[in-house]
Amino acid sequence: MNSNQKVDVVNEDVNVNIKEKHKERKGLNTFVLLFIIVIIAAILTYIVPAGSFERAEENGRTIVQAGTFEYIDSSPVGLLGVVGSIPLGMIEAAGVVFFVLIMGGYFGILKATGAIDELILMLSNTLAQREKLIIPTLVLFFALLGALTGAAESNLVYIPILVPLVIALGFDTITGLAIVLVGASVGFTAAIMNPFTIGVAQELADLPIFSGIGLRLILLIVLYVIAVYFIHRHAMKVKKNPDLGHYGYYSRDDINHHLGANTKMSTTNKLILLLFALNFVVLIFGVLKYNWFILDIAGLFLLFAILIGLVGRLHPNSIAENFMLGTKELLEGALIIGVARSILVVLEQGHIMDTLLYHAGNLIVNIPVAFTALGMFGIQMTLDFFVPSGSGKAALTMPIMIPLSDLVGVTRQTAILAYQLGDGITNLFFPTSSYLMAALAITGMAYSKWVKWILPFLVIQVICGIIALLVAQYIQYGPF
Repeated sequence: MNSNQKVDVVNEDVNVNIKEKHKERKGLNTFVLLFIIVIIAAILTYIVPAGSFERAEENGRTIVQAGTFEYIDSSPVGLLGVVGSIPLGMIEAAGVVFFVLIMGGYFGILKATGAIDELILMLSNTLAQREKLIIPTLVLFFALLGALTGAAESNLVYIPILVPLVIALGFDTITGLAIVLVGASVGFTAAIMNPFTIGVAQELADLPIFSGIGLRLILLIVLYVIAVYFIHRHAMKVKKNPDLGHYGYYSRDDINHHLGANTKMSTTNKLILLLFALNFVVLIFGVLKYNWFILDIAGLFLLFAILIGLVGRLHPNSIAENFMLGTKELLEGALIIGVARSILVVLEQGHIMDTLLYHAGNLIVNIPVAFTALGMFGIQMTLDFFVPSGSGKAALTMPIMIPLSDLVGVTRQTAILAYQLGDGITNLFFPTSSYLMAALAITGMAYSKWVKWILPFLVIQVICGIIALLVAQYIQYGPF
């Protein structure tokens, strides 16, 4: 069985597990939750007095002018306004929605080539004989995937590959899970160039795309080092005393490791990975040199998607089909962005958005600015329980948090840092995270055991997040 066939089999098993988990999972659908919030927002337009701030254009962005608030005539939103806000929200968020869909198509084509899968198999086999390197190397790999591509659910296919490998090396299921989940999580949290969190949030905040990368890079390094230490410490304890391990469906006495010892990458897939890396080099150049924004970046990824498909020897029909499959995987997240935008539409149509901002500003005006940023951090972590989608939460919260940050003296970049930290840290803790629950289902790992193991790391991440936000406010993390 060759590497692509192995990955195909793993993909089928993972997809079955995910579907079964989705059938078992109960709770409020995100779209239902958002629609309820739309209705609540409409009800508030009948209760909260309408008001308005003056706004001014500064360097191409709209700024709320403190001290200019005044009450105006109310204009409550009725039933037709509620249902009409959904398509209107979709239209207003169209640029971000289609950016997310194009990114999904890009990764659909990349996935179809099998280049990333083959790289994982090669690394797994190579590092199987170097157990001291396997944790730092693979954690770094998944961290970079999370930081650069926002990869999450797509990483699930690697769990059935890595878990038997690490158990064969004397570790346990949690070690294999953590390499993938924690590795991807620290990258997703630091979000150096994550198009689905930083890209969407900075677009909504009128910030240069991927600006402020320096602090996020430092944050990634810190979180990566802590993650490697945390996972390695556990793995070594299990290796010394296997009874301390957690194995889920697997047994340490009956692991048959099927990976071939001499897996090598094909020349075609090496060229594809070179194109993948070149994509990000061109992206950084374009952002820094020509101030590319989200639509420019979407066009760039579309171009490289086609190039990757052609180099991968995919038929033009196959390129188109896999592009559509990729967009299908992110369709839910893209639609969430549009529905979340409809909440803002209702608040604006009822002219109560500024009233809410005015009173929120008054509540926190006497709180030190640094602690205001921490409050935003706490709000974002709490919301992650209800809205696990990173891009959806950006669409939901940024239109409120950005003008609020302008009013209270927190830089917009700091407000986005609070969002990305709050969004990323809890993804490995809350049971509403379908990514986490699917990973646990694949391996038979009990949620309670996972939470007990991951909780100390979660606390460490929160502390790192607090320090990062205090530093961000002290240096006036910008450009604005």
